[in-house]
Amino acid sequence: MKKNGAIYKFSGHESFACRYAWLPKAAAGLKKNPSIFSDEDEAMIEFGVGKNMVRSMRFWVWATGIATSVQGGMQLSDFGRNLLLGRRALDPYLEDNQTLWLLHWKLATHINEPIFAWDFLFNYWQHPEITPSHAIRSFEARADSLGRKLSRATLKQHFEVFLHTYVPTQTSKQSLLEDNLDSPFVEIQLLEKTSRRHVSNGNGQTRTEPVYCFQRRRKSEIGNALFLYCLNEFWSLRLPDEQTSSLSELSHGYLSPGQVFKMPEKEIRERLDDLDKYSNGAFVFHDSANLQQVQRKEHLDGLDLLREVYSK
Repeated sequence: MKKNGAIYKFSGHESFACRYAWLPKAAAGLKKNPSIFSDEDEAMIEFGVGKNMVRSMRFWVWATGIATSVQGGMQLSDFGRNLLLGRRALDPYLEDNQTLWLLHWKLATHINEPIFAWDFLFNYWQHPEITPSHAIRSFEARADSLGRKLSRATLKQHFEVFLHTYVPTQTSKQSLLEDNLDSPFVEIQLLEKTSRRHVSNGNGQTRTEPVYCFQRRRKSEIGNALFLYCLNEFWSLRLPDEQTSSLSELSHGYLSPGQVFKMPEKEIRERLDDLDKYSNGAFVFHDSANLQQVQRKEHLDGLDLLREVYSK
C-alpha cells in the first residue's frame, strides 16, 4: 500500500513478535553470509529455527534498522554493525535498557516503508485507551482511506504482533531463552494492559476484551545522549532542509521523539533547556513568551552520537 510515496507494511513478521536472541543471531549470520536469508533452508540450519521464524527474523532485523534490503539479500547497516558486532560492539546482547528504546525508535520511524501498526498507533491514535475491537475497526478505516482493502484476519494478526511486542505474555519474568515468547521490548513498559471492558458483539450479546494504555510518563531511563541521537535523526527524516522546529512539533509532530516515546511535553521542554550543553551548541532552544523553538546550527554524525549513548 502506498501513500505519499510510502509503502506500508502489514506483514512479514509471520505472526511472531521479535525475540531476544534473533537480532544478534541475524547480525552474526549476515556478517558471515549476506545472502543467508535468500536461502531459507540454509537459514533454518544456521539459526536453528523453522521456516516461518526465519522469515520473521528477516523482518525484524530489517524493521529495527540492523540491516537493509538489497538486491540479492540483505546488508548490515552501519548502525547494526556498530551496535552488535565486533570487539567494540556497543551492546551485542541487548543488555542495556537504552538499546531497547533505541530499537523501538527504529521500529517506529520508517518513513519510506512504515510498519502500519507502529505508524498509525504512535502518530495518529488520539484516544487515551486502546481496545482490540476499536483498533481493528480503525485499522480497516485507515487502510480503506489509503486505497487498500485488507481482511480483518490480516489486520487482527498485525495488531496482535504489535501488542505482543510490548505487552508480556508471561506474568513472571522468564529466563532469556529461545522459547521465551516475550519480546525484549516488554522491558521498556511502554504499553500496559489496564483493565477489561464489556463490548457488544452486535447480536445482543456482550463479551469482555482487554484495555491497553500507552505509559505517558517521564522516561528518565532515556539519557540525554539518546534523546539527542533521536532528535538528530528526526530532523534528518522530517526536516532535512529546515533550521528550526517548534516545541510543539518535537512533542506532537509526526515521528517526533514526543510521539514515539510517548514523552510528556513538560519533559521534552526540560530536556531542551540544556540542549545546547549536551549537543555542544549544535542545537539551541530559544524560549520566550512568543517563541519556543529549537534551532539546528550544525549537522551531527549519527554514528558519533550513537557511540556517545554508550560512552559512560
